[in-house]
Amino acid sequence: MADRYDHHYDRSQGRCYHTHLSRHLIDALPSTGTLLDIGCGTGLFIEKFIAEGGNAVGLDISRGMIHQARRRCPDREFVIATGERLPFGDGSFDAISSLLAFSYMKDPQGMLDEAFRVLKPGGYIALCTLGKKLLTCSIPAIYQIGEIMKVSHVVVRNFGEHYYNEDEMHELFTRAGFSGIQMKWCSFAHINLIDPLFQLARRVEPFVERRLPQLAYNICVNGIKPK
Repeated sequence: MADRYDHHYDRSQGRCYHTHLSRHLIDALPSTGTLLDIGCGTGLFIEKFIAEGGNAVGLDISRGMIHQARRRCPDREFVIATGERLPFGDGSFDAISSLLAFSYMKDPQGMLDEAFRVLKPGGYIALCTLGKKLLTCSIPAIYQIGEIMKVSHVVVRNFGEHYYNEDEMHELFTRAGFSGIQMKWCSFAHINLIDPLFQLARRVEPFVERRLPQLAYNICVNGIKPK
């Protein structure tokens, strides 16, 4: 999966999509201190984060992903573990990020509880995940219909991911103890759009995110651990 992950998110449309989502998270995170990136994949977000002067540690459940991440960022620490059981002491990090991994967590509340625990008081968390909208809610069903009809790549493949709305995310973050919770919708130009639709979507994306967030695909959430 590691090679496929890089092929998906580090080329052409995938790179544009991943960079756009990364920008939303980087803008919500402090530039100083040490960041923990949960579900770091092959280190694409960490590469972007440290390019802007940040310091980061990566964590992923996949040994193959971590192998690729260490090759991409050889001077950074990467750990094989799950987001629901972080192998770090209390108050270890100044910030936490997670890009496109939260929707695959088996225990999302457990992951946020652990994130709260390993954050220092006053630390920040920012994550971007799949948002629950009219369009995205239909994707699993459309994929299943495509499977039955033996038509491949009708939409993005169904990997059992979970889609979240604002109320669900606010409740999860609040239960974990975070305050100052903020949310915004992003990414109208989704990676699986074909050209020229993708390029058209990119041009109108800023307007959609500001004025028509119900058409955006991902939800970005950030909060603070109270001091």
